[in-house]
Amino acid sequence: MSWRLSFRCSKFRHVFGKPATKEHSYDGVPITRSVHDNHYCSANPCFIAVVTECAGGGSFLVLPIHHTGRVDPQHPRVCGHSGRVLDVKWNPFDDHCIASCSEDCTVKIWDIPVCGVQQNLTKARKTLIGHSRRVGLIEWHPTAENLLLSSAYDYKVVLMPVHHRYPSETLLLSVSFNSDGSRLAVSSKDRRVRVLDPRTGKILQVSSSKTHRASKVLYIPGLKMLLSTGSSPWNHRQIVLWDPDDLSEPLYEEDLDGSAGVLFPFYDPDTHMLYLAGKGDGNIRYYELSAEKPYISFLTEYRSLLPQKGLGVMPKRGLDVSVCEVFRFYRLIAVKDLVEPLSMIVPRKESGIFQEDLYPMTAGNQAAMTAQEWLSGINRGPVLMSLKPGTQVANPYPETPAEKGLVRQLSNLRFQMGPAVETREYSLCCKWCGMNFPSSCQETHFKIYLVFQLLQAFYRQQDEIRGLKEQLNKKDVSI
Repeated sequence: MSWRLSFRCSKFRHVFGKPATKEHSYDGVPITRSVHDNHYCSANPCFIAVVTECAGGGSFLVLPIHHTGRVDPQHPRVCGHSGRVLDVKWNPFDDHCIASCSEDCTVKIWDIPVCGVQQNLTKARKTLIGHSRRVGLIEWHPTAENLLLSSAYDYKVVLMPVHHRYPSETLLLSVSFNSDGSRLAVSSKDRRVRVLDPRTGKILQVSSSKTHRASKVLYIPGLKMLLSTGSSPWNHRQIVLWDPDDLSEPLYEEDLDGSAGVLFPFYDPDTHMLYLAGKGDGNIRYYELSAEKPYISFLTEYRSLLPQKGLGVMPKRGLDVSVCEVFRFYRLIAVKDLVEPLSMIVPRKESGIFQEDLYPMTAGNQAAMTAQEWLSGINRGPVLMSLKPGTQVANPYPETPAEKGLVRQLSNLRFQMGPAVETREYSLCCKWCGMNFPSSCQETHFKIYLVFQLLQAFYRQQDEIRGLKEQLNKKDVSI
């Protein structure tokens, strides 16, 4: 009877990690040798960005997500910083906009062309100058557009245009917004966890536990919990769960091992799965969280002989639902100059069918509000979308910021798509791109957008072909 009570049934207990082959990885990437405890990698459904090593200044590499295989050593980079790049983050609401921070005390916002970086990109759309020492952390607001948080070694935390300064013991090591962006959890140099009001900078809660020294912190949306990773007084790596409204005592505490690398936590609110990946480790542990005691249940772990320096994560809308992929990492393997995609897959008998229980409505790429609305005190959760194929009907006319940017870039390339472009009647202003175009420019933009949709369909078909070839190879069938 005791065995029955201790056994926990979970549909995720057989989740396994499937690393990509070398042909489907990014080989020959000169990964940065910086010792800062950041991920150095960021991904979205269009591009992957990796901080690279370079002589003089700082740079990072931006590759189309399907540009796998051997990377040209002379591939153009984004290289506008005068100091080493310490972090990069894609805008969650614009797949062609990325932010970077650097030792040169600046934060830069970059526009990435639709076709990728074809020549060294040195001119940023905007350079944010608000710090006097190196900037170590950046984070986009989860629901409001055009809001970016930065933290530097001058003890300043800037959430444009909000600015706060804290004592030296609160030098931030990690930051995490809650689901609607109304609270900010931070871990700092004194190894405590704090919960702040990001609008006013007021500290609402401070942890007082003497048995846990926090290094990374993460909000657990949907469960009203906060997770931190760090070490115990005996230098064992720990995970700790907190009530964000009361940090006086932890809800749960567990020692893991005696390794020295920082533990990076990743959480999937759709499956309630927690992933723990250590810097310098070759394994990734995964757990399932719940709102009831004991709160956390170990599932299994992925093991590799190659250590990871950092990890990027693909947003949920970029996963392959046809193979029941529920999470995807991009492991930076510095010893091999390799970026290896790692898919977390739930085994199902009929994997080609959309699994409703694995893919509930999830956060999409639409902002819930403007920056001005958030600054005025409004809180809204993320705008949800369905991952079921066919449920998202593409609008032929651009409406999102990413689509508008696409139209601008393609229009600037002077696509010759018929007499609509060759006419010289500049009487109307296009309501989608804001540029002066002839009255028939809507037809031109419709054609441009169709070209983009066809390219996306082509890439999807190439992925399907690769998958079918892999299945045939497994069955020893030759074409």
